[in-house]
Amino acid sequence: DFLKPIHLYEPLHRKIFEVAGDIIRMGKIANPVTIKTFLKADEKVGDMTVSQYLASLVSNAVTVINAEDYGRAIYDLALRRALITIGEDVVNIAYDAPLDMPPQSQIEDTERRLFELAENGRYDGGFQSFNDALALAIDMAAVAKERDGGLSGISTGIHSLDAKMGGLQRSDLIILAGRPGMGKTSLATNIAYNIAAAYEGEVQPDGSMKAKNGGVVGFYSLEMSSEQLATRIISEQTEVSSSKIRRGDINDADFEKLVA
Repeated sequence: DFLKPIHLYEPLHRKIFEVAGDIIRMGKIANPVTIKTFLKADEKVGDMTVSQYLASLVSNAVTVINAEDYGRAIYDLALRRALITIGEDVVNIAYDAPLDMPPQSQIEDTERRLFELAENGRYDGGFQSFNDALALAIDMAAVAKERDGGLSGISTGIHSLDAKMGGLQRSDLIILAGRPGMGKTSLATNIAYNIAAAYEGEVQPDGSMKAKNGGVVGFYSLEMSSEQLATRIISEQTEVSSSKIRRGDINDADFEKLVA
């Protein structure tokens, strides 16, 4: 279901694919006889008529066992063509940009088109068989059995939170909401620190690393700089006030905590 007529390069192939899909969705058989009635009879493909071309496609068709892989190959080629088109437009507009389109607007337009391509260019979001979903659920249970704490997800380091959520799951988007000054950033930095501190890697058969416990954390903030975040984390872990750290109003004992 990830492959659409638009992903095929030749207009005739797009039409054939679209007609075949419509016929199959109606519960009928799609073959050269049923498809050709929906195509232009006088259309030519080289020296062949449409009927002859359809018969040629059927006779040269490969086994359906690897049909999904062939479909993904067509899909990937369509994405490459879209990337080429975006790249050519970027170059052409940059060389001959209209007066009302500054470079920043061109960058934003290119980013938007690339983002749309990235979002629409995924073929892993369709229907999934129950057997595959069941295998994933069993794998998740096996990971929870082996992981410290018996969690299916990554431990936040906060036991009461883990007990309710089962850890942080790969498929979850978690939003912390609250009024200003309620401790949202403090909770997020604590969770990030706990996960990073608990990181324990495991070498896979192919030589890559996989997290057995904890994980590698990336922290993005639109409010605080990296220095401010680091100061807050140090303050939380050493129990030394961040305002004192910024002012340098710390004694020798506090400084030893910071550099320990």
